[in-house]
Amino acid sequence: MIKEKTIIGPRMHGRKMTLKKFEFAQVEEGCYYELARGYIVVSEVANYYHAMQVMGIKTALVLYYAAHPEIIHAVLASQECKLVVPDWESERHPDLSVYLTAPKGPKNRTMWRTWIPELTIEVVSESSRDRDYTQKRDEYWSLGVKEYWIVDAKLDQVLVLTRGRSQWTEKTLSPADSCETKLLPGFKLQCKAIFDVAGGDKE
Repeated sequence: MIKEKTIIGPRMHGRKMTLKKFEFAQVEEGCYYELARGYIVVSEVANYYHAMQVMGIKTALVLYYAAHPEIIHAVLASQECKLVVPDWESERHPDLSVYLTAPKGPKNRTMWRTWIPELTIEVVSESSRDRDYTQKRDEYWSLGVKEYWIVDAKLDQVLVLTRGRSQWTEKTLSPADSCETKLLPGFKLQCKAIFDVAGGDKE
């Protein structure tokens, strides 16, 4: 008997599913899909302002990579990688993930279970606000992510979470500040440049 493949589409938003079943399921095109604490989350393709912020940050990181290929191994966007979080029955697709080393072991579909980025970045939208600030904060910690940046244009701030001994240490950056990290010596990106990249239109 041929086992029918699981196909996930927009109509399945909010439906309960195990991580094991979700991880290799096929998805219908046109939307983004995550598993959040055992429930399917369907999101529309990012709006212009969100996309431009992600592009602005990624451009800075890619330019840094071009100058320092010995430091960064890869800068991947949401549809180019995933974070499998078994402790929370979640599968996440950060807006940007920075990997300093190559994956260990076979480079196949299972590598995402063990290949963890050192830095993850989420650009907040209203539909993702709770997930970005609350759920992903706990999940990225449990995976061993070293830094997590939450870029919030509505609040004109970037919340930088840096891994401490037992919890995140927080630093809130204003538009006058710059994003910097010990993970990437010499990297500097003005927060204002992120928010201004789409001409100030935050809709």
